[in-house]
Amino acid sequence: MDSPNQPPSGFRNYRWIICGLLFFSTTFNYLDRQVISYLQPFFCRPESQGGFGWTNSDFSYLTSAFTGVYAAATVFAGWLIDKIGTKLGLALSLIAWSIFGILNAFVGQLLGMHIMIRSLFAVSEAGNFPASIKTVAEWFPKRERALATSIFNAGSNAGAMVAAFVVPTCMIYFGEKQGWKLAFVFTGALGFLWLIFWFWLYNPPSKHPQLSKTEYDYIHIDDEVAADAQTGDQAVVPWLRLFGYRQLWAFIAGKFMTDGIWWFYLFWLPAYLHDQFKMTQSEVRMPTFIVYGVAILGSIYGSSIPLTLIKRGMAVYRARMTTMLIIAVFPLAVLLTQYFGNVDRFGGLAAILAISMICIGCTAHQAWSANLFTTVSDMFPKKTVASVTGIGTMAGGIGGVLIQLLQGRLRDAFPASQTAYLIMFAICAFSYLIAWGLMKALVPRHQPITDL
Repeated sequence: MDSPNQPPSGFRNYRWIICGLLFFSTTFNYLDRQVISYLQPFFCRPESQGGFGWTNSDFSYLTSAFTGVYAAATVFAGWLIDKIGTKLGLALSLIAWSIFGILNAFVGQLLGMHIMIRSLFAVSEAGNFPASIKTVAEWFPKRERALATSIFNAGSNAGAMVAAFVVPTCMIYFGEKQGWKLAFVFTGALGFLWLIFWFWLYNPPSKHPQLSKTEYDYIHIDDEVAADAQTGDQAVVPWLRLFGYRQLWAFIAGKFMTDGIWWFYLFWLPAYLHDQFKMTQSEVRMPTFIVYGVAILGSIYGSSIPLTLIKRGMAVYRARMTTMLIIAVFPLAVLLTQYFGNVDRFGGLAAILAISMICIGCTAHQAWSANLFTTVSDMFPKKTVASVTGIGTMAGGIGGVLIQLLQGRLRDAFPASQTAYLIMFAICAFSYLIAWGLMKALVPRHQPITDL
């Protein structure tokens, strides 16, 4: 006899194929956006030395423009995906971001043109996470959503890992003047392959010919409001109404306090390795590859903790928040990055030790992010998941803009010292505990919303 806490025997796990599609869309999403981080040394090199001659603040304007526009666009993207559905919404998003990613190769060295194209690129990329979170809410029971989210969210690391080799390789083997252009074209074009599989394999659970009745019932095993699994999923809720719920503000707080940390790692890690350890384009590839690779493993393990706690009898939301508190402690290790990164003190081990601390920080962020995203479907009905995710991602983007601008200003203000990175790593260390405290204060106990 099947346990009510285990998948029943004799059914296909088609939902994991859907999760795989989301993993690859997120991989292409981050591969395309990560290109500029590996081009930062080239962009900020003086024109007399063959670069673009930008300052660190100029580069921060580019990354913060992307982050800010992306943040604003996610609200609209979430609403639109709740309205037109994930199949069409995610496909249109990927087509658009791939096109604008390629166009970035044809704007020369003018900062204003890069900002304009990157902003359009940001609008296009905004659909990926609202669509993916909504898809997970539709295809997985609550007990599996953190794990499914961590798997597709691992695509952000996979994209960064691929970029760690693709972009420097283009710069090395095709020359810097052509290599930076080829990096944008190649990474942008890859995404079109994904569309073939998306249209072939994806349909909503209620309309999917390959989904068995047994698996369909298992997907809805944790639904607290049965009607939400059967009717009304497509009725769009005005998103302004959502702001009346403390649950939304808890998600906003979690995203605002922590998303910017990930933006910092993504856009400034190659620059940090160059500044701190004088690593070249070729030398940067392996450390960044390792950081994002380790983060994938930690993310998946961190997201499996709630499932273990739930199987032991803990309520879903309590298991989620307990896990997030444990995860929030680990980024404190980042405080030691600059101590261990002192070459005079640790010699050749300095880079290894510093990168190890960053590995812990990135791993913790990905585990945190997977669980944070899943709190949305824990508390809100499925028909609002994309909208809520979009609003929260907007808040995270605003936090990301502030982090990008701060880092650019700090780096220009302290060009000959490591003070800029010391300040930033301190922010990275404490943000998660502060975020958890705010979320817990706003929603002390599980309060699913049933009146939308």
